Amino acid sequence: MIEDDSELSQLLSEYLNQYNINVTPAEEPYIGLSMLTQKEFDLIILDLTLPGIDGLEVIPKIREHSNIPIIISSARNDITDKVIAMERGADDYMPKPYDPRELVTRIKTILRRTQGQQEPTDSSLFELNSKARNITFDNKLLELTAAEFDILSILINQKNTAVSREQLLYDSVHIDDNSSIKNIDVMISRIRHKLSTINSEHSYIKPVRGIGYLLTEKV
Repeated sequence: MIEDDSELSQLLSEYLNQYNINVTPAEEPYIGLSMLTQKEFDLIILDLTLPGIDGLEVIPKIREHSNIPIIISSARNDITDKVIAMERGADDYMPKPYDPRELVTRIKTILRRTQGQQEPTDSSLFELNSKARNITFDNKLLELTAAEFDILSILINQKNTAVSREQLLYDSVHIDDNSSIKNIDVMISRIRHKLSTINSEHSYIKPVRGIGYLLTEKV
């Protein structure tokens, strides 16, 4: 956790420890960056208003060497900061103050998606690498937005199972919970188009009437 408010850092560390989430605090951003080169971590909680260097500048420095998940924890709730943070590689953005229970949920959700270099799927067409945040289809790397990656990875992990639009919306880190369900249909259409440019013989994402969508390789 890169956070210059030592009192807040201690409170969050003690709270997260109750859920078996061990925190290593760093009050200075350069100390935090140095620690990343010395030890393996699963996730970073990063403040934006830091001494010496703004947190938005810290993100690309982390991304130069690591794909570690980053949760922004900041009192700055301007939409511009959020957009820049996500564009530079942050995985989530939590404006302070927030309920620490939500932080626990966000951490566990992100770690479920990023643990392990590659999730085994019995698919020869779709290969999901959550840590690198990429998906290959028919041995070709797909160019996906962050939200499209979230949606397709959920469908791959639940292959041959109908997934509701609501689940796709609420389980996607990079889609605002207040977004319209119709946005899911739009993004599914975009993903289908990207798949069809590689293999147009079959449609692998099928609509399930009254529910949502299902990813299958059965034709």
